[in-house]
Amino acid sequence: MPGRVLVVDDNKVIRQLIRVNLELEGFEVVTAADGAECLEIVHRVRPDVVTLDVVMPRLDGLNTAARLRADTRTRDIPIAIISACTQPEADTGRPAGVDAFLAKPFEPAEMVRLVGRLVRYGRGEDVDGLPRAEAPGDAETVVHPAG
Repeated sequence: MPGRVLVVDDNKVIRQLIRVNLELEGFEVVTAADGAECLEIVHRVRPDVVTLDVVMPRLDGLNTAARLRADTRTRDIPIAIISACTQPEADTGRPAGVDAFLAKPFEPAEMVRLVGRLVRYGRGEDVDGLPRAEAPGDAETVVHPAG
C-alpha cells in the first residue's frame, strides 16, 4: 500500500519528523519548504498524497491546495493539512479542496494512518467502508490534537 508523499512544511524539524515516520512504514517521501517549492516539483514528483502546513513563507498551505486543485494534472491528488489548525482554518480548507486535517501536535502513528487512508482514497479504494468521494474535499476527516 505505501506510496509517494510530498511533505510541505517550512519547519525543517517537522518535515524530518513526518519523513522519518512515513519512511519507517515504507512510504517514499519527498519534501518541500513551502507552497511555491511544492508547485515547482509536484509534476516531477507525482505524489500519491500531499501534506501541507498552513502558515509558510511565499505561498501558504491553503492557497497551495487551491492551486493544486485548479491544475488538471494535480486536481485529484489527496491533500492533507498538517498544521496547528483551528476549526475556522479547517472550514476554509474544504472549499480549497483539502481532504483531511491533522492538528499539531500529532501522534506520529495517527499521521501515518491518515496518510495511508489518503493513499487508498486517491487510488479509488474504499476508505473506512465508504467509496471514494466524487469531488476533492468531500472527505470530512478532522483529527484533533494528540495528547
